[in-house]
Amino acid sequence: MASHIVGYPRMGPKREIKFALESFWDGKSSAEDLQKVAAELRTSIWKQMADAGIKHIPSNTFSYYDQVLDTTAMLGAVPERYGWNGGEIGFDTYFSMARGNSSVPAMEMTKWFDTNYHFIVPELGPNVNFSYASHKAVNEFKEAKVLGIETVPVIVGPVSYLLSKPAKGVEKSFSLLSLIDKILPIYKEVVTELKEAGATWIQFDEPTLVLDLDSHHLQAFTHAYSELESTVSGLKVLIETYFSDVPAEGVAGFGFDLVRGTKTLDLVNAGFPSGKYLFAGVVDGRNIWANDLVVSLNTLKSLEDKVGKGNIVVSTSCSLLHTAVDLANETKLDKEIKSWLAFAAQKVKEVNALAKALSGERDEAFFFSNAAAHSSRKFSPRVTNENVQKAAASLKGSDHRRATNVSARLPAQQQKLGLPVLPTTTSGSFPQTMDLRRVRREFKAKKISEDDYVKSTKEEINKVVKLQEELDIDVLVHGEPERNDMVEYFGEQLSGFAFTVNGWVQSYGSRCVKPPIIYGDVSRPKAMTVFWSSMAQSMTKRPMKGMLTGPVTILNWSFVRNDQPRSETCYQIALAIKDEVEDLERAGITVIQIDEAALREGLPLRKSEQASYLEWAVHSFRITNCSVEDTTQIHTHMCYSNFNDIIHSIINMDADVITIENSRSDEKLLSVFREGVKYGAGIGPGVYDIHSPRIPSTEEIADRINKMLAVLETDILWVNPDCGLKTRKYTEVNPALSNMVAAAKLLRTQLASAK
Repeated sequence: MASHIVGYPRMGPKREIKFALESFWDGKSSAEDLQKVAAELRTSIWKQMADAGIKHIPSNTFSYYDQVLDTTAMLGAVPERYGWNGGEIGFDTYFSMARGNSSVPAMEMTKWFDTNYHFIVPELGPNVNFSYASHKAVNEFKEAKVLGIETVPVIVGPVSYLLSKPAKGVEKSFSLLSLIDKILPIYKEVVTELKEAGATWIQFDEPTLVLDLDSHHLQAFTHAYSELESTVSGLKVLIETYFSDVPAEGVAGFGFDLVRGTKTLDLVNAGFPSGKYLFAGVVDGRNIWANDLVVSLNTLKSLEDKVGKGNIVVSTSCSLLHTAVDLANETKLDKEIKSWLAFAAQKVKEVNALAKALSGERDEAFFFSNAAAHSSRKFSPRVTNENVQKAAASLKGSDHRRATNVSARLPAQQQKLGLPVLPTTTSGSFPQTMDLRRVRREFKAKKISEDDYVKSTKEEINKVVKLQEELDIDVLVHGEPERNDMVEYFGEQLSGFAFTVNGWVQSYGSRCVKPPIIYGDVSRPKAMTVFWSSMAQSMTKRPMKGMLTGPVTILNWSFVRNDQPRSETCYQIALAIKDEVEDLERAGITVIQIDEAALREGLPLRKSEQASYLEWAVHSFRITNCSVEDTTQIHTHMCYSNFNDIIHSIINMDADVITIENSRSDEKLLSVFREGVKYGAGIGPGVYDIHSPRIPSTEEIADRINKMLAVLETDILWVNPDCGLKTRKYTEVNPALSNMVAAAKLLRTQLASAK
């Protein structure tokens, strides 16, 4: 019986690491305190898997921030600005790279493939000096071994590590893969130390190989593992990825995602390397639905016929990092819905149950309970709403565009809004203080009355409105004090959604999100935001943005039902948001922002599948606002990602104004405009990074705006931060926004005098 887990959530069942990290960053606890919490969590995870019967237990999947940053530390690839002088990399350097500090900015952060997890992008070029600077992988293997637990050390593979983009200042034509021979000696040192410590398996994560790679990239992969072959001799090597054109020599096993990688089964059937282990990822690491054990067991048996008895290892489709930790902590979840689910801890048990069943030790009670849950879900009346199904079906046949072109709408909107050149705004949320969270928590627990809750929230909104007026921001927001999360808040008011108490998933660093669960057809029973937006607008004469989360982002940041196409669910959400947009407009809100922060991350990894996704995703956004008046200005906002390759789809969304991350990615977004793409709508590339506590100066922001003006027309450019301000403190937000407004005014003066 062979079973394996690719990786496991690292925040802890009650977000223990999050709170330990933030306490350490705030200077309230020591490095030793943080390390103690981390060690206790690692021990708990390893023992849990061992007790469940998992044979191949991963180590080095824990991280204080990000596994790619851990690899950067392992390779000593520290940018010069952090002042690292060699030796083992400590917390000061590590967290400065991740978060920046008072004097230097953080490294770029972007999405990990098509997930909501963010990784720290290495800054690589021809002059980077590599050295073995973090022994974390070896230390954690030894740590588990002391507990009597044999683990499989997990390391980001050399090819996947190098497939980002050259650092700022490095020629775009520079191939990072040319650095492969500079980093392989360090990989060899790590492997040698792991062998000496007693490792028998080692796992290299090479997810890059699921992309459409040219022969140059595949040759680099072949070269890398051929170079490592003599060093790994005596170890069994697992390559966790898709295996087309992967060399078999020196590699003992290949791990595949058999949930999303539906075509991978065909490749296995067409021919799998003889004598190798197939780590079959049949348990979904990206969603929270209980595995259909009978279906998975049949898949495993058919694979066994092709690969050979004893060569199948039952595994997860990917790291369980992307799912919630433990269903046992959900004491308030509806019992029927709860029976349909499996979080990371339950998925470990599913893997073990399938491995035992494959070896002839089927747990009939476990399989019976699983079958009953699937039957319950399939026939539950709470899943299907016929009216919603019909409404979504009727959308086909129209592209749902607004009546006039954006070039005609913008002048009509300007006449109504009367905004200055380079108008300033923010992305929506303002800092969520402890008091604010306490009031929300007490209202939810019915410890305070609705009147008291409304009064407290109104006071907070008034404070945020007055602050923005004092700062002289042009288009205001109400700060979203009533919202716990930009997706959960809406899901709680839509039908077809369920919610957890502890279903947290890491987004980046200590930042966790609690994705809603979409289990059924989606509709909007009543208005969701009109009360608060109307209240905020009554407090000011300046335009107040209505703030909504778009259908694609709600979809991509939720755990989505897997019994119908994602596009169908997205259209249902779009209709619900459309109802809200129309209600906001009727209430007198003239600027409405529909955030599509997660549009890019839903893009399939294979190019052949991307056009279909973009078609229904962009269509869903247009559905939400297709009926509003020309004078109603529709904004959208997008977060950290690489947008240049989908810029034409972004234009096709037909928003009046788009605000978009720009500062932390070294203004790569602007390059698309330098290369000749014409953008006629309003656009606000972020002028400062809100994910860092660093406060940018007026001069720095003005310099960024000038770079934008070099490629964008003055009359379409907006000035705004990269993202929402929810996670920042007012001591950071106030001076940063003050400098932002000052920079905009400085540029207005310069532009006026230049005429």
